[in-house]
Amino acid sequence: MDNPTIIEFTGRDTVTDPLTDLLRKGARDLLQAAVEAERDAFLAEFAARRTSDGRAAVVGNGYHPERAVQTGIGPVTVKVPKVRAKDGKPVTPSALETGKFLEG
Repeated sequence: MDNPTIIEFTGRDTVTDPLTDLLRKGARDLLQAAVEAERDAFLAEFAARRTSDGRAAVVGNGYHPERAVQTGIGPVTVKVPKVRAKDGKPVTPSALETGKFLEG
């Protein structure tokens, strides 16, 4: 039975029409903003923690390599921010640091 309205979803990560590209970019931007907001909230929890010279003890420290997140329109890549403590006291790893929200 041939039905032209049925779309095969295998290989959807290789689809390159303009609408899919726009949707993927929107999904990537939304996920990146969520990850950045989580990092900012995490840093805000430690805002009062200072080094002996008065600087912030817990800071952002670049990014891990990009990771692919599987979405309904195929995989999109997200940069995962790194956070570190400069005072020698460990910070509790969150989903942000461990990347658990990105495991697929």
